[in-house]
Amino acid sequence: MVERWTKERRLERTRALLLDAAEEVFAEKGFAAATLDDIAHAAGYTKGAIYKHFSVKEELFLAVSDRYWRRYFDNFAEVLSTVTAVGPHELDRVAERWRQLGHDRGAEHAALGHEFTLYLLRNPEARARVAAKRLEVAEELAGFVAENLERVGGSLTITPRAFAHVLIATSDSVILGSQLDDIDLYRPILEMYLSVVKLP
Repeated sequence: MVERWTKERRLERTRALLLDAAEEVFAEKGFAAATLDDIAHAAGYTKGAIYKHFSVKEELFLAVSDRYWRRYFDNFAEVLSTVTAVGPHELDRVAERWRQLGHDRGAEHAALGHEFTLYLLRNPEARARVAAKRLEVAEELAGFVAENLERVGGSLTITPRAFAHVLIATSDSVILGSQLDDIDLYRPILEMYLSVVKLP
């Protein structure tokens, strides 16, 4: 029996293809130079298809970033699910996973985050449009961190939200610095993060 494609499923598939294309085009051209026409063409659609899902380019970029962060959550959740303590071995495992993710993503993708930040600094209206989504990502990350620390009996000396904002602000910089300067920053930055963690 042939499975029928519902309207919702078709829309979901179109959205996924648009996000795939946007991720490639943004990485190749950068946020500013990439156009919605470029992205629609790469996905095999017209620009109208994008507007059915995203009202502005910033919204599309944030959806790409959101999907990227969710991949990070899933990867780290897999590592952290087996952690029962926090010590050198556990830090090595987390650093290795982060290192691999950074290598897979590449410096170009990491640089995109900085380009978008600069764009938002220069465009207050755009910053206001995406503020809620950025806060949503930070809140979800804060919950993820607090939940996993609580599981091993740990806590933070700063608020989970502040810690989440630190992670977001430094993540791309760690990837860029490691690749551009050929130095491994993953393990050292994890140790710096631990400076605000209280363990039993």
